[in-house]
Amino acid sequence: MTRTSLEEWLKDCLGRRLEKADWAVVALPGGALQISHGTDGGEVLIEEDGSNVSDAGDRPSILIATNLDDAPEGDFFEVFTRDARSDSLFRSISNALLMHSLRVDGVDREQSLRRRDYELKEIIEIGKSLSAQKNVDSLLSMILEKSRHLIGADAGSIYVVEASSDDNDKTQLRFKLSQNDSIHYESREFVMPVSADSIAGAAVVMKRSIDIPDVHNIPKEAPYKFDSTWDERMAYRTCSVLAVPMINQVGEVLGVVQLINKKRNPSARLLSPGDFDREVIPMDARGKDLVETLASQAGVAMENAFLYVEIKRIFDGFVRASVHTIEQRDPTTSGHSFRVASLTRALAEVVHNQSDGKYADVKFDDEILKEIETAALLHDFGKVGVREEVLVKAKKLYPPNLKIVRARFDFIRRSIENDHLQRRLMMIEEGTPEQELAILDHGSQRALSEIDECWRIISSANEPTILAEGDFKKVEEVASRNYFDLNGKRQPYLEAEELKALLVAKGSLTPEELEEIRSHAAHTISFLKKIPWGKSMKNLPLFAGAHHEKLNGSGYPYGLKEDEIPLPAKIMAVADIFDALTAADRPYKKAVSLERALQILDFEVKDNHIDGDLVQLFRDNEVYRVLNEPGAAEGKIK
Repeated sequence: MTRTSLEEWLKDCLGRRLEKADWAVVALPGGALQISHGTDGGEVLIEEDGSNVSDAGDRPSILIATNLDDAPEGDFFEVFTRDARSDSLFRSISNALLMHSLRVDGVDREQSLRRRDYELKEIIEIGKSLSAQKNVDSLLSMILEKSRHLIGADAGSIYVVEASSDDNDKTQLRFKLSQNDSIHYESREFVMPVSADSIAGAAVVMKRSIDIPDVHNIPKEAPYKFDSTWDERMAYRTCSVLAVPMINQVGEVLGVVQLINKKRNPSARLLSPGDFDREVIPMDARGKDLVETLASQAGVAMENAFLYVEIKRIFDGFVRASVHTIEQRDPTTSGHSFRVASLTRALAEVVHNQSDGKYADVKFDDEILKEIETAALLHDFGKVGVREEVLVKAKKLYPPNLKIVRARFDFIRRSIENDHLQRRLMMIEEGTPEQELAILDHGSQRALSEIDECWRIISSANEPTILAEGDFKKVEEVASRNYFDLNGKRQPYLEAEELKALLVAKGSLTPEELEEIRSHAAHTISFLKKIPWGKSMKNLPLFAGAHHEKLNGSGYPYGLKEDEIPLPAKIMAVADIFDALTAADRPYKKAVSLERALQILDFEVKDNHIDGDLVQLFRDNEVYRVLNEPGAAEGKIK
């Protein structure tokens, strides 16, 4: 009798039970059978002696042996012969299917849990990265990149909601950037109205995600339409689109993440029509949830980044306004602080870039460079504590004091003239000969000439130039003269304070006034310390206030020596001296040439006042050329 196949035997053995169970029976290569249940996903193998199953995997196997005593050993779920009872075999197959379906469910559940755990960790890490990013452009790029990664999108773009340039009460959408894995192109920013006519605009207006499986089949009732202009120009084909609004804590939409073309295989590139047909699928619900979660984090991160930018702008504006206010007290030095800041930052960057020499190991990151530049801007902040008349004192005598001296000399001159006229009239009445009258006139003229010479000496001495030794004696001689006031009291030609001012050997300031000017460095430190600069600018007051310290300890306000002076202050000292020398003519000095300024810097090095290595770097790298750049003296902060 011919032996029936395993499949025929199984169908005969189970009969109608097999039909009612809704099991699928498939013959496998090697003579085995696979029974599967479509509802719960379980599978079981039916083997016979001699069957060859290449890959059983985790599927349970039931052996139909020739006889039980000679059955081969193996990890079988159960062993039967062809004489097995139908109900026993059916029950065994049912149990094996159930066991496998539970096993499969467990594996799927574990994979799902692992996937969700990965996604949760990814969202947390993305959130950390977003919150740490302060640069708005870098933040937007990161938001788009992470959103595309989470959902497997081929391309995407970012839009930011901003105030309209025409009306601050209205808003507009600014296209900021785009990314595309399949094609490379340069995108440029542009603006468009906030309206439901566009997909991104609709996401803003409706404050919810817009999920479009196929932009070429948008429902007619939808307010938005798809603009295919870009696709046609770039030979690209947009299919699935997800636009997700980024909303802050108070419900304001800050921007939109627009994702394009979810791919079956995230690493695939879409280069041909077939690639789009084969790879592009609609956005999935899970991916949408993840992107919406990221977008909510992104909204908060953007709000923080915008606030950071706004605070930075306010801070920079406050610094610039403070500097302008200080310089308005002395308009002749206008732009000095900004020029010093430009020179200081430029020299600091040169120091940072050194690969050998004294400063090879010195590195300034962006925060420190910002701190140094801001300190340079505020290096004269303490001048608010110096009297304005001292700040702007162009000559040795203050204008009101010079007027008093001038009025005094006019009085003396008029007194000489009046005395001469009175005496001449008296002599005429007495009939004095002409010869004696001529002698009187000559004496009066000589006295007036002496007064004029005295005034010339005073006017010359009043200039802020270096006095020659003989000039000191001339001024003292003038001061030793006396005249009689209206009350007949003897008075000196020059008061003690006037003489003291005129005897200043160099410049226009008395020792007391010079000390008051120098006090601005201590005031700078004192005033700036009262401002809570935060840890990123904690050294700013010292950097700003130590720019007049000298390497040999003869500087001020603290008399610090070389190893005690912060490097940024040494850099600032070079910049400050150079600008003071080369700035436009001031009432008390003329600007010097570039060559002369560099020569004077060398003299300062020889006197052990400033750092020679810094001066050499300043000269070799032509740092002074930074003053030719736009904005160097206009308050622009990097």
